[in-house]
Amino acid sequence: MLAPVLLLLLNPAAAEAGTADRPDIVFVLSDDHRNDFLSSAGHPFLRTPHIDALAERGVRFRNAFVTTSICAASRATILTGLYEKTHQFTFKTPPLQKKYAEDSYPALLKKAGYRTGFVGKFGMQVVGGGVNEGGGPDTLLFDEATVIGRNPYFKLRPDGTLRHEADLCGDAGIKFIEETPAGQPLCLSVSFNSAHAEDSDKKRHYPYPFAEAQLYADADVPEPLIERDFHKQLPKFFNEGFMHRDRYAWRWDTPEKYRHNYINYCRLLTGMDRNVGRVVEALEVAGRLENAVVIFMGDNGYYAGSRGFAGKWSHYEESLRVPMVACDFRAEPQGRVPEAVVLNVDIAPTILDYAGVPKPERYQGFSLRPLIEDAAASPLRQEFFIEHRMDHDPIPQYEGVRGPRFKYARYYQFPNEPGGGEFLHDLQSDPQERRNLAGDPAFAAELSRMRGLTGDISGQYDEARE
Repeated sequence: MLAPVLLLLLNPAAAEAGTADRPDIVFVLSDDHRNDFLSSAGHPFLRTPHIDALAERGVRFRNAFVTTSICAASRATILTGLYEKTHQFTFKTPPLQKKYAEDSYPALLKKAGYRTGFVGKFGMQVVGGGVNEGGGPDTLLFDEATVIGRNPYFKLRPDGTLRHEADLCGDAGIKFIEETPAGQPLCLSVSFNSAHAEDSDKKRHYPYPFAEAQLYADADVPEPLIERDFHKQLPKFFNEGFMHRDRYAWRWDTPEKYRHNYINYCRLLTGMDRNVGRVVEALEVAGRLENAVVIFMGDNGYYAGSRGFAGKWSHYEESLRVPMVACDFRAEPQGRVPEAVVLNVDIAPTILDYAGVPKPERYQGFSLRPLIEDAAASPLRQEFFIEHRMDHDPIPQYEGVRGPRFKYARYYQFPNEPGGGEFLHDLQSDPQERRNLAGDPAFAAELSRMRGLTGDISGQYDEARE
């Protein structure tokens, strides 16, 4: 295994020698991964040395968010550079339209001569693309696709042994790198199921790899970010029949459950991180690392008991914030932590930018390359659209805007709630979003502005489908 510190000791002169116009690109996605669950982000005991090494060599974005906090819609946004309101894909919808898939980053890189690969959880359906039902490659997005799900996390191999999903993802990613011909650039997307809970198993919610079995047994587990009974302050639709509360009862509602599942969740993340290291090592062994760009992020945030919630889905920061790290091994080491707001909708334009492929006009995100390369680069945005539109009664739908000071969300299925299902938070004076200012006359002007802005942006992204 390549020691994480070796990533920091690469010869800068050798890195400069990798001047190819088309770098190898590896995009890594974790599942249900809140932004503060990295050791480089200050977690008190979780170990993520390989992702941390990428952050020390490149940049870690402390203000990274998803625009829709659920795996299906977020992954479609990552793939297409479009908001959910435009691409319209989530659970229980028709497949992603072919016109959007044709403009996705793997499809465009494939056309440009990259060898494109996918490993792990695809989590989507695409008209004419994606991955075939048997998990094999298709003709639109990927030259090679190895689909690996959970349920169960451990897979029985032909020799009778069990192997964890995270390790299988690492195996398949390494194989793709080894089999890519020298001289052909590659774009590999590694999409872990970790650290998503095993919803079908009410006893072993977070089945971790064997290699991590001894970790964290004596850890001092922190309390939830926001107290467990916070949900009692919220409207009825947050408390009655909401999946947040149902799954909280499965996993987090007693001190014993909370500690047990918190530690196992962390073990899953460390197992995922170990396999990130294996993939990076494979680039090194293949002689590709010095001309590689590696990007890591989470597909959505996670409550992990905070506010008395499980899951993600809603508008609070725990749900929307994710880890994001980017490392260009051709550049000088940086170790920066920019303040700029970056989003999942920015991933596709960033990958295309590094590959030298023009960005489609319909894209709604921005390339992060200027922020990665230049500490003095201007921020890309101040305010951004947030939404959740899955048609599923236990998960209320909403739309809104998060700005540098205020965040607004309207749960539009609940017009008869006080305030019409609206929330307004002052992130400056109340960063933990404990107070809802939607009914406070002192903030009526800001509430009106955010209502109008939400409507305008929602309408623009609606029209963008035409």
